[in-house]
Amino acid sequence: MTEPARHRLDPEIARLVAPLDRHNQRLVENVHPPAWVNPEPAERYHMVVVGAGTAGLVSAAGAAGLGARVALIERRLLGGDCLNYGCVPSKSVIRSARAWHDARTGSERFGAPATSGEGDFGAAMERMRRLRAGISRHDSASRFTGLGIDVFIGEGRFVAGDAVEVAGQRLRFRRAVVASGARPFAPPIPGLDGVDFLTNENFFTLTELPPRLGVIGGGPIGCEMAQTFARFGSRVTLFDMSPHVLPREDADAAEVVQQALVADGVGLELAVKVARIDRGADGITVGFERDGEPGSTTVDQLLVAVGRAPNVEGMGLEAAGVEFDRRGVKVDDRLRTTNRRIYAVGDVASQYKFTHMADALARIAIQNSLFFGRARASDLVVPWCTFTSPEIAHVGMYEQEAREAGHEVDTITVPLTENDRAVLEGADEGFLRVHLQKGKDRILGATLVADHAGDMVGELSLALTAGVGLGKIAGVIHPYPTQAEVIKKAADTWRRGKLTPFVQKVFALFFRLFR
Repeated sequence: MTEPARHRLDPEIARLVAPLDRHNQRLVENVHPPAWVNPEPAERYHMVVVGAGTAGLVSAAGAAGLGARVALIERRLLGGDCLNYGCVPSKSVIRSARAWHDARTGSERFGAPATSGEGDFGAAMERMRRLRAGISRHDSASRFTGLGIDVFIGEGRFVAGDAVEVAGQRLRFRRAVVASGARPFAPPIPGLDGVDFLTNENFFTLTELPPRLGVIGGGPIGCEMAQTFARFGSRVTLFDMSPHVLPREDADAAEVVQQALVADGVGLELAVKVARIDRGADGITVGFERDGEPGSTTVDQLLVAVGRAPNVEGMGLEAAGVEFDRRGVKVDDRLRTTNRRIYAVGDVASQYKFTHMADALARIAIQNSLFFGRARASDLVVPWCTFTSPEIAHVGMYEQEAREAGHEVDTITVPLTENDRAVLEGADEGFLRVHLQKGKDRILGATLVADHAGDMVGELSLALTAGVGLGKIAGVIHPYPTQAEVIKKAADTWRRGKLTPFVQKVFALFFRLFR
């Protein structure tokens, strides 16, 4: 191997994995080895994958497992957002914050021993780094090399309709998959570029708890981190243009989470326009307007969580004849780009920017690109979850979407106050809502607000995917007492609705005749 093919840790990578303690050093050795030497390219690959987040890793591993000759290119950290600064670190700190909350409130709520004193934020963040480093072996360069994949670390750039260059080497392909992901979007707020604001990419490098934290964005990331850091002890203020948090969700579902945020100490500045950001001696001042009236809040750290932008620049997509715009790479329902040799999957080409969706799309791309398959992205049933306390999980259509699609809708809502386990857990603020096609046992969509909504929504996802209605679910035995029984209760409610006055009269006549 020649020395130019050897990769060294650069300042950008060092910034993403700060602090460079033993846990992050282990992470780097797995997902961006400083001493990595790129292999000699094969004469031609069945598939070249650009980007090694979830979509890219699944594409590469799946194709190689079927016997294809595969190259995988990553310029930053294998594992992408999910492993390094998304799902994995966020769920670790959410769990730590929940433990702090339980310790702080357990005496009053459950008669637990009283606690006092401050928690150790540094220990909570070290736990996150330790667990992330352990999980990183699944996404490591050495593991994927062991799967028979040629792993290249460097900037991948298309130079032709059938070739990519990386670190001075040209890789020719029969098929390629663009899986370059997305990055945090920085809104054009005056003064924002003059402060060292945080995004999810550097938020988890914190080692000291900010006394005052500002969060711009009331979507899933903003709500999750606002609640988490309020539970750690930060004085958190969340700003959003919408009148309530989580504007995509049903208003009453979002209201449950909003009240939980307030109960945990999150200050809400909603229905506001953030007009200006300034750095002063006392911190970062967020200036905002509501109904023409100005206001401001000063914080020590500022997290910007207002959405994501696809990574399409600097990849040479034009040279490959791949069309794209600000929303990402343009694909058809089978994930083909405007170059029929090239497919695109994951955050760079989907409105659903979820790890599980990236996985599902990658499987479609493998089938369609290598085996002339005709699988379609539009056939997927997509659940998602916001991991606040309580969680909001959703699958299928909302009521308005169903009506816009031409469906008349029957809706069943079961409050968690009717679920014994939720009552016993002291977590009965939420509900299950199921939308059905009017007069039929066909589930169109469902929303679940509960402490374990993300775990429970899988049953409803299966029902939608398999075309199973509430009638079948009513016949399934659920363990008692569990929160998942709320799904059975919704099914029983639907079944009782079939007992019309006419049917009741028929039964009454039957029992009078056969006394």
